[in-house]
Amino acid sequence: DQKYLEFMDQEYHATHDLLWSDDEQLFFRDSSFFDRREKNGKNVFWARGNGWVFGGLALMIPDMPQDWEGRAFYVDLFRKMAVRLKEIQREDGTWSMGLLGGVEGYPIKETSGTSFFTFGLAWGINNGLIDRETYAPVVFKAWQALEDCVTPEGMLGYVQPVGAAPGDSFADKTEVYGIGAFLAAGTEVYQLVG
Repeated sequence: DQKYLEFMDQEYHATHDLLWSDDEQLFFRDSSFFDRREKNGKNVFWARGNGWVFGGLALMIPDMPQDWEGRAFYVDLFRKMAVRLKEIQREDGTWSMGLLGGVEGYPIKETSGTSFFTFGLAWGINNGLIDRETYAPVVFKAWQALEDCVTPEGMLGYVQPVGAAPGDSFADKTEVYGIGAFLAAGTEVYQLVG
């Protein structure tokens, strides 16, 4: 029913118009974050929150009719975020919990945001939305970082606990949403390597 597509589009645009930063090409978690700053003075953009958006686009876009005029907005948004994520990936392959806070602000790695981004980027390559040559190195670097966070017993560590902002993560702590994102990333990386 077209009305559900139109309602989704209306609500998504309302959220986008409020929380999207044109300057940083990322989403604020909510309006209370507009004036929050990292230790380095940059805006606070929560990795997992942006991960939900980016991974969500990878799940939404396939369900949109190919000939729907509104589809281009979501594809363009996905591509914009992919460019920004490539720019701010850490040297260790992960993304900081506060995406612009750097290693200085977040010395401990985190796997839930990184898993969502790895999933989305690999999906984007696999579905022809972003360039393989440009983004595959980003995906493989992130996947290696994620693999390094799996314990010998098979537990994915360094998942930030339930929260509503960047926080701490711990080598011996995991959460179901982190594992779900990791498995989603794995399915796309598996397809990517063929």
